[in-house]
Amino acid sequence: MRRLPSRRHAVLERARQWAQAVKRDVIALYIAARDPRVPWYAKALAMAIAAYALSPIDLIPDFIPVLGYLDDLVIVPAGILLVVWLIPAPLMAEFRAQAVDIRDRPRSRVAAAVIVILWITAAVLLIWWLWPTRAI
Repeated sequence: MRRLPSRRHAVLERARQWAQAVKRDVIALYIAARDPRVPWYAKALAMAIAAYALSPIDLIPDFIPVLGYLDDLVIVPAGILLVVWLIPAPLMAEFRAQAVDIRDRPRSRVAAAVIVILWITAAVLLIWWLWPTRAI
């Protein structure tokens, strides 16, 4: 006999789908901010919301209980709603489709590893070059 999904499971599934939609819309806003068909004020707001969502810097740091995550749960979705309201619906549908294509592209872990190794190498060389040497 198949077990029906619990209420908790359904809530978690809806939250997961909502988070994926927010992620898709952030990418769509980034695309919209670079498109010449979007009005300048919508571009500016779209870039600001995308930058805030993708930035590691928050208005309220995440280590502050409840409030740290509350800004991410309120500011980003509210900003997305405002920008979506400012952009014509056919354009937004196009940007969302492009965002899904970008999100579904394969990612190269080898390329990411090469970039990380280059950054670490550059940091080590910079420290070595700037480290004071003692002449004895």
